Amino acid sequence: MITAHADVVGSLLRPSELLEAQKQFAAGVISHAQFEGIEDRAVDNAVALQEAVGLEIVTDGEMRRQSFQSQMTAAVSGFGEHNLDAFLWGEWHDERGVQRTRRPRRLGAVGKLKRLRYLSAGEFSYLKGKTNRIPKVTLPSPSLWANFWSPKYSRDAYPTLDAFLADIVNILREEVAELVRLGATYVQIDAPHYGLLLDPKTRVFYEKLGWSLERWLSLGIELDNAVIAGFPGVTFGFHV
Repeated sequence: MITAHADVVGSLLRPSELLEAQKQFAAGVISHAQFEGIEDRAVDNAVALQEAVGLEIVTDGEMRRQSFQSQMTAAVSGFGEHNLDAFLWGEWHDERGVQRTRRPRRLGAVGKLKRLRYLSAGEFSYLKGKTNRIPKVTLPSPSLWANFWSPKYSRDAYPTLDAFLADIVNILREEVAELVRLGATYVQIDAPHYGLLLDPKTRVFYEKLGWSLERWLSLGIELDNAVIAGFPGVTFGFHV
């Protein structure tokens, strides 16, 4: 007999109503309260969908995020100039070899990182109140944030990548502690960049920052462990 476990990695496709509302909110056409109501509806529908197919663990579909990792830049100051393309790692091309991403020219943390609010505590609290299943919340792996460090633009705030990622770890560990306080028992760490490190085409992008493949893998895992260590009773999943 095979026992299988399944849950949604995290994100679900945003409904057209939410996509349109994002544009209207950015343009000042609708209020924050109106926009939040549309987000709530999208989350409610995502939860209902997962429950309907029998999943025992549910997410909020990451409906409130621009990217699966954007709750960090939304809640923490110091990251500097960034847009949606900043959340793509490496240089991406289509099947014809045409570059599809245009990373911000001045991408790189420009000040000491300062948490203005918790990243996902609000997301989790709303989700927990909408389901009797196990609510799962997702957080980004620390070393995933390497592309937000620049030897040129970050040198005053963070002369080294190690110092920058150390602050990322502190922010994420504080987040886990708050989530656990709120009742979280299942936290997923998103680390899709590990697969990219194994691909020579995308590995070059990371090694340009000064670390070898071996250091990326060993230190990356060390940083992940620093975030999740010491929380008994909490299951940590990894998305790779």
